[in-house]
Amino acid sequence: MVGHPRLIRSLFVGFACLFAALAAAHSIPEIPVHGRFQADGAAEISIEINPRSWAPSPAEAPSLEQRAWARMTPEQRAELLRQAREHAAKVVEFTFEPLGRVQPDFEFSFGAEDGKPLYKPDDAVVMVGRWKTRVPAGITGWRIRSLPGHKVSVLFLNTLDGVPHPRIETLFPGEASFTLELAGRAAPVPAAGTRTEDSAGWAVFVNFLRSGFVHVLPHGLDHILFVLGLFLLSRSWRPVITQVTAFTLAHSLTLALAAAGWVHAPEAVVEPIIALSIACLALENLFRPRYTRWRLLVVFIFGAVHGLGFAGGLADKPIPADAFLAALTGFNVGVEGAQLAVIALAFAATLWVRDEERYRRWVVVPASVGIALAGLWWAAERIWA
Repeated sequence: MVGHPRLIRSLFVGFACLFAALAAAHSIPEIPVHGRFQADGAAEISIEINPRSWAPSPAEAPSLEQRAWARMTPEQRAELLRQAREHAAKVVEFTFEPLGRVQPDFEFSFGAEDGKPLYKPDDAVVMVGRWKTRVPAGITGWRIRSLPGHKVSVLFLNTLDGVPHPRIETLFPGEASFTLELAGRAAPVPAAGTRTEDSAGWAVFVNFLRSGFVHVLPHGLDHILFVLGLFLLSRSWRPVITQVTAFTLAHSLTLALAAAGWVHAPEAVVEPIIALSIACLALENLFRPRYTRWRLLVVFIFGAVHGLGFAGGLADKPIPADAFLAALTGFNVGVEGAQLAVIALAFAATLWVRDEERYRRWVVVPASVGIALAGLWWAAERIWA
């Protein structure tokens, strides 16, 4: 029954569909929207748009560096600003309650990411739109919505009287933000150093937990393949648990050190090593399919490198100063949850193949070959990109 050819073919079709779906998923870039409100009713809404955002595959599109931007003609730069203005209208919906939808009249200019000025030749150039206005009388709240039909996520940030609001949300296409209360002009602002229910606590933890989960599943295909490489060595619980534990301890350590600013490694170095680690693990499954202490050491070392890669995803989100631990813990828990989900799916997908010889011949070998080829391809692509 287990060895029936039709069952084997069905299993491989399932694996092919899973890998195809994962391969189609891309990392979603973020568009920060920042509302700044003052006690006298003055307000400024800003939006930061990277030209990668409207590319067919935003995750694969290269950034526009300052050296290339400097060679552009005035007409080309004006066209970029026009595209940014159009893209903003397609991506985000702005609402003042109870007034309803509003269309900000953004004035766009060029700058670096995170509101910084352009300085280095390899700085990524973004278009920053600013709309200065006054909160109309009778307004009780402010919110935004990430419109469906695009490939970016929107980051909802707010500042009240110069104090960053502790609640930050990442909105995926079709999702709406919470409503920031502006009754009487603004919501109560916590005093510096104090903690509220939303501050540095549950809301921040949940938001970063979600970001950590989606950073791996479904958008971190390289991390997914590494975890599958761990699983393919053996379906016995002991090797799986010890490998995942070593991987978790290693990447949690480097993620914490990198997030705290104590360790830094250039993305151009980290990303190729991550790709090579995927290939090495898969090749070991093919040529040295034994659970040894050497395997655990390799997994731990590679896990430390993956932690630096996770830190890149965490660095893309501003962390409230009074909620660093909650944000770091939430992101890490989200990553672990995604890894366990990948392993659970792998167990479920291979449950019907009970014969170990057939499992190795029909699952481990072809899957490891595919993972090794993907890792080597990514390594070459990232080295010579």
